[in-house]
Amino acid sequence: MDSLTQIILGASVAEAVAGKKMGNKAAFFGAIAGTIPDLDVFLRSFYHPIETVLIHRGFSHSILFSIIVSPVLAWILFKLYKKRYPYKTWLLLFFLGIVTHPILDAFTNYGTQLFWPFNTRVSFNTIFVLDPLYTVPFGLCLLICLFISKQKALRHKINKIGLIYSSLYLLWGVCIKLFILSDAKTMMRPGHENKIKTVVVKPMPLTTFYWSILTEEEDQYRIGYKSLFYKFQEKDIESISKKNAFLIKDLKWKGKNYNKTLTLFCGDFGFAEKRTNGLTFYNLRFGTASMLTQKKYKRPVFGFEFETNSKNEIIKTNPLKPGKSFKEINTLFYFNKIFRN
Repeated sequence: MDSLTQIILGASVAEAVAGKKMGNKAAFFGAIAGTIPDLDVFLRSFYHPIETVLIHRGFSHSILFSIIVSPVLAWILFKLYKKRYPYKTWLLLFFLGIVTHPILDAFTNYGTQLFWPFNTRVSFNTIFVLDPLYTVPFGLCLLICLFISKQKALRHKINKIGLIYSSLYLLWGVCIKLFILSDAKTMMRPGHENKIKTVVVKPMPLTTFYWSILTEEEDQYRIGYKSLFYKFQEKDIESISKKNAFLIKDLKWKGKNYNKTLTLFCGDFGFAEKRTNGLTFYNLRFGTASMLTQKKYKRPVFGFEFETNSKNEIIKTNPLKPGKSFKEINTLFYFNKIFRN
């Protein structure tokens, strides 16, 4: 999720744990704890761009990281405050403030290596990385309670309301995904469901009212869109031919093969296009900007452009920049696709 949401979650959890003892200091340190896992972004400059997609939300977003780091931070603050607050309180504050960050991220499409050192990324695909309906009410509850005395029960009730709301919203996303997933193959291939090898359902940007359905078939990928407010529209289905997966088979940089890394990150939804001096690799798992741009920009928004030599060794890598598609965003069209068709 976005940084603001993680700050709110960390602060709210810390308030629940230590607000009665520490007051607003609990929320302050909880906000810091909720930010810590994302500090892995500063490691990107030490890795090849392909590796950075796995470094982010890797070790720092694991349960093991929370177990290792929280006792250290708790001890430091316990000493700084001259044992004014129990060590156990600091430990709970930092552990819950840190560990809830990757747990929340696991509900997004990007996922986390929650069980690092195992490579499997946990991704429930039930909330977009930025969702105002999750963040704004949650943040308002936290903001209100910070202006109420720590001695008053109302403060802690309001914070609890925020935590309950955030949890129910995540549960709502899970339920809606399962509802759409149960009928996804029939919607995408009525009468020919057996043609579908893999199906992924995920929320569209900024909402849980509008979802994309991504399917893999023998020779193509298909993307459909389902709103909760009207029937599935077959006319909106987009088809993308499977292309040149073999091009990345022996893709190397400094002698290291990156085929497995790319496959691990994109699953069954990666494909490549040959260019004059290299290739472009697309990750369909993050979808296209089609419904955001009134179908003006249909290519996947995530991927890499590789310049390669005759041995398929990478000379230069440029991550695809979604800036072009963002310039074409049509807010009114997208709003209508969510609510009206």
